[in-house]
Amino acid sequence: MNGPAGGARLPRLLCIMGSGETTPTMVSVHADLLSRLGPRPVPAVLLDTPFGFQENAADISERTVAYFRDRVGFPISVATFRNRELASALEYETMLARVADARYVFAGPGSPSYALRQWLGTAVPDLLAAKLRDGGCVTFASAAAVGLGVSSLPVYEVYKVGEEPRWLDGLDLLSVTGLRAAVVPHYNNAEGGTHDTRYCYMGERRLRMLEELLPDGVDILGVDEHTAAIFDIDAGTVSVRGRGGLTWRRKGVSQRFENGTTVPVSALGAELVPAGGEASTIPASENGADADALPAAGVSPFLEEVTRQSGAAETALASRDVDGAVGAVLAIDSQIHEWSADTLDSDEQDRARETLRRYVVRLGDLARHGVADPRDQVGPVVDRILSLRVEMRGAGEYALADRLRDVLVEAGIEVHDTAAGSTWELVATPTD
Repeated sequence: MNGPAGGARLPRLLCIMGSGETTPTMVSVHADLLSRLGPRPVPAVLLDTPFGFQENAADISERTVAYFRDRVGFPISVATFRNRELASALEYETMLARVADARYVFAGPGSPSYALRQWLGTAVPDLLAAKLRDGGCVTFASAAAVGLGVSSLPVYEVYKVGEEPRWLDGLDLLSVTGLRAAVVPHYNNAEGGTHDTRYCYMGERRLRMLEELLPDGVDILGVDEHTAAIFDIDAGTVSVRGRGGLTWRRKGVSQRFENGTTVPVSALGAELVPAGGEASTIPASENGADADALPAAGVSPFLEEVTRQSGAAETALASRDVDGAVGAVLAIDSQIHEWSADTLDSDEQDRARETLRRYVVRLGDLARHGVADPRDQVGPVVDRILSLRVEMRGAGEYALADRLRDVLVEAGIEVHDTAAGSTWELVATPTD
């Protein structure tokens, strides 16, 4: 392994990300971990196995490389091992060499069961275990994170295909921390809306079934979306960073550690409440809280910002504030760009683009009709016509006076005759 200059031992770090591994929410986490691994250049690799079966695997790799280079500020190369049946001996050995030489090994989206089929029985698990034993950082997120525990959840098979809830054998890399657990990322997922998609899309009912199937002494370690659990193996601690929290669950009873918390690993599961009670919570320390964290757990931070800017655009358009509307539209565009490296398979980017296009059209309408209040534009003309109408009625020209009123109504102006005189209001915006 390529250690730091001077022979100093690398820290031993295991980072589990619940989701958002290539989004702005995890930039600082990646950067901080990489900065702890000795002087630059820090050899870092993306292990592409979890998404190796996907037709867009090359695109995912390219976006991830660009994310680390442009956003995180550290380059990363690809250790390619997409299919063990198709990989040549040279490809396999090249991947192993790159992983062995790396100080930082990252894997993320895809299928947990596919990744395990490719890795188990190869030298990959031993290389990753050596990284955690001898020095270096393993950062596994989303699908890859599922494989870290004693048992691993076949997410797609249960959630998408409809197979009965069950466990697969995992890599059991978490045991280097002294913990025996099944890792469940996307722990606070809320995509289902009307149905429960917490716990990596399993929901409470299926999670309870799965808990009964776990080996004795194996609990559940849940990591919320856009959240990282960083295990410092040398210090024997776990730190929580990001938007959500970390949950240790045993037979339906949970203990939660919020963002900003750093506790001994031995604290996980040590203070579980009695069965049937409420989950206990270890609050974030005042000095340890992540300054950039947001409190809305379970809500996509990407759509959260798009929604906020949409509200600003609506307010600006209602008040005919062109600069405010343009600023909100540009902010939505910037948000789409900032999150373009996100490898999560969802329709969020498409929904944001639909929002952006809608406001571009409305800005076009605003430009077409002008930003001035239509009342101010037509007011002098309407007032003069009403004055002429009074004169016509005074001269006995009632038919002509009524015709003037009809003309105003046809133009979208409603006239109200009262004893004190006539008033009017604009009920339709004049168009070309």
